[in-house]
Amino acid sequence: MAKAMAMAFPLLCALLCISLQAPNVANAFTASAWTKGHATFYGGSDASGTMDVTYRLILSSFYQTYSNVAGGACGYGNLYSTKYGTRTAALSTALFNDGASCGECYKIICDYKTDPRWCIKGRSITITATNFCPPNFAQANDNGGWCNPPLKHFDMAQPAWEKIGIYRGGIIPVIYQRVPCKKHGGVRFQVNGRDYFELVTITNVAGAGSIRSVSIKGSKTGWLPMSRNWGANWQSNSYLNGQTMSFQITTTDGEMRTFNNIVPANWGFGQTFSSRVQF
Repeated sequence: MAKAMAMAFPLLCALLCISLQAPNVANAFTASAWTKGHATFYGGSDASGTMDVTYRLILSSFYQTYSNVAGGACGYGNLYSTKYGTRTAALSTALFNDGASCGECYKIICDYKTDPRWCIKGRSITITATNFCPPNFAQANDNGGWCNPPLKHFDMAQPAWEKIGIYRGGIIPVIYQRVPCKKHGGVRFQVNGRDYFELVTITNVAGAGSIRSVSIKGSKTGWLPMSRNWGANWQSNSYLNGQTMSFQITTTDGEMRTFNNIVPANWGFGQTFSSRVQF
């Protein structure tokens, strides 16, 4: 009996460790219901324009808020190097949620029953929200003001749009649902800013994709709440130079992960650090 218990104890410990580290499948993000909307495209055939903020300035003076920012209104930078690629979209005001929707994933299908002329039947595409499509109040909602409130609109990277629509159509009716994000590798952290102002861009978030809250901890501090500066950029006004940094992230579905000592003490502004932890 004692021998059997001794043999079972390591197995019990191993199972306990796995259960503590594994994602909570019961609480995993699930797809939403299908909703109707519309989609256009931008950025050119190679999607390079999706990373150029000045390209978006032509749509609305409102977007000048982001005019000095690289990589769109979410701040993801070069979408090739940050692994988002060309399956991306800018969201209208009704979907963008002042940047809180950055990183969310949507499955989009062209509504063939509504517009068989310009839809590719039976095709779907899953995109990540990486940018903002600002309103253009000089245009009517049904004639150029596609991203005006309350319209639910996706201005997709051209290569993604052409998976479901025919180029000459320009704008297509779609049905869409928010779906769990599937990412390769762990969550990544790019540390920008200056002394007493850490501006951290958080990318490659799976699951819900979008972030509700973030906390940061230096090796000489406790946990400190961060605030959303804009898009996927979170700020701390602490002096953390020369300290290892850890993060706690809660996504919009309530899931939380801790990234212990992901940033080493010799970190420098502009560096990116990859974790092995994912949602």
